[in-house]
Amino acid sequence: MKVWIIIPAYNEADSLGVLLNSLNKKGFSVLVVDDGSFDKTYQTAKKYATVVLRNKRNFGKGLSIKTAVEYLLKNEKFDYIITMDADGQHSPDDVDNFIAQASKGEACVVGNRMDNPIGMPGLRITTNKVMSKIVSRIARQSIPDTQCGFRLIKREILEAIKLRTRKFEIESEILIKASRAGYPIKSIPIKSIYFKNQHSKINPFTDTIRFFGFISRLKK
Repeated sequence: MKVWIIIPAYNEADSLGVLLNSLNKKGFSVLVVDDGSFDKTYQTAKKYATVVLRNKRNFGKGLSIKTAVEYLLKNEKFDYIITMDADGQHSPDDVDNFIAQASKGEACVVGNRMDNPIGMPGLRITTNKVMSKIVSRIARQSIPDTQCGFRLIKREILEAIKLRTRKFEIESEILIKASRAGYPIKSIPIKSIYFKNQHSKINPFTDTIRFFGFISRLKK
């Protein structure tokens, strides 16, 4: 079973190096998309990652994941991808739990932080719960943490769906389209890692508006 890990990164040189070093020790193939960073993210990725793609400017997480998926489908033989964030909030130790689910034949597995969201800001908890209820209703499956970017996706899902969003709506788009294509979605608990004074790239106002815009377009 061949698994590639996709990591979109924007100005995450310090945390990215630690993450990539851990994944290298586990022997994973890793594709990093540098989304127009102006720190040393690209240099760090080139040092540790298997493949590095680079956007000319900051386009957004959705477009970075879309670019990575298109690259792998065209150039590599693989069975699954795992997507992870570059900011250190996803533990490399949890990767093994996703691999175990792949070994059981699961097609789409999403990390769930909501049972024990230690350190997660209160506003994020509320927003995640609201969005997860909406996405679960549309997908007709219970998905407690639809906004978690730590997930395992089978190649056949990526071949069956067309990704279109460019920002953080990508998390919801993948789940809804996979569900509509007939794939069950499983959730597994993961560690909730948050650091003091860590600045989230999610804007609660603009990204929430963008989310509801995406949902309204789906219903048309």
